[in-house]
Amino acid sequence: MSLESSVKFHFPKTQNFTSMPPATASDALSGTDMMGAMGLTQSLAPLGYSAFMGKIGISKNDATRAVSLLQDIALKTCDKVAALRKLETDIKPIVMQILATYAYLDHCQSAASKKPCPSCQASGFIDAEVFTMKAPLSGGIRRNVREVVRLKCHQCDGKGVISSSCNDCKGRGRAVSRKLSEEQGVPVLCDCKRCGGRGYERMPSTDAYNAVCLVTDVLSLDTWKKTVKPFYDQLITRLEIEEGYANSVLAKVAR
Repeated sequence: MSLESSVKFHFPKTQNFTSMPPATASDALSGTDMMGAMGLTQSLAPLGYSAFMGKIGISKNDATRAVSLLQDIALKTCDKVAALRKLETDIKPIVMQILATYAYLDHCQSAASKKPCPSCQASGFIDAEVFTMKAPLSGGIRRNVREVVRLKCHQCDGKGVISSSCNDCKGRGRAVSRKLSEEQGVPVLCDCKRCGGRGYERMPSTDAYNAVCLVTDVLSLDTWKKTVKPFYDQLITRLEIEEGYANSVLAKVAR
C-alpha cells in the first residue's frame, strides 16, 4: 500500500447494488486497519505524510502543518549559512517561514498546476489602444479616434490562469528529438531539455527572494544566489526525502 493508493480511503465509497459479496479474505484490509496504518505513518513520518496529503488537496491543515514542520527544520539548520546566521532574532523566524512556504509550494508543483497569467495579471483582460472610425449618422466628417478598450487576453484565453506544464513536452516529460529522429528515420523520444523530464516548470527562486526582501534588506541578490539559494533547494529536497520515507513506512505497515 502506497500513499497514492491510500487516497481512496479519504472519500466515501458508492453503494454496491450487485449481488457480488464483498471480499472476506483474512488478508483484506478494512477501513479500520487503514486508519491505524495512516495514524502510525503520521506518527513516524509526520512531515512526509502531511506534505503529501496537503499536496493532493486532502487537508489544508496538513499543508499548514507541513510548512510548520519544515520551518522548524529550517530554524535548526539555518545557522550553518553565514548570511542567515547574521539575521536578527525576531526576523529569522519570519524569513524561515517564507522559505518553508515557498519550498512547499515548489514541491506541490505539477504539470496540472495553474499559475496566474503574467500578461493580464490574472484578470483575463488586457487594455489595448485601438483606432476606431467615428461617423455621424446624419453625415459629416469621418474621423479616426484613438481609445483604450478591454480585450480578452490571448495567452490565457480570458481565464486568468495558465498551465504550469512545459511548453515543449506539454507535461509529458518527453519530447521528440529532431536530431535523433533525422538520423534514425523514425520519431525518437528523449527527456525534454526545457524542463529536464519533469513535465512542468519549477517556481523561480527569485519569487522567494522577493518575498524575503519585503521583510529584510540584509540579503543581496548575490548573497542569495551563492549561499541562501542552496539552502532553499535543500528544503525542497528534504520534502521529497520525507515523502519517500512516509511512503516506505506505509508500505511496511499496510503490506
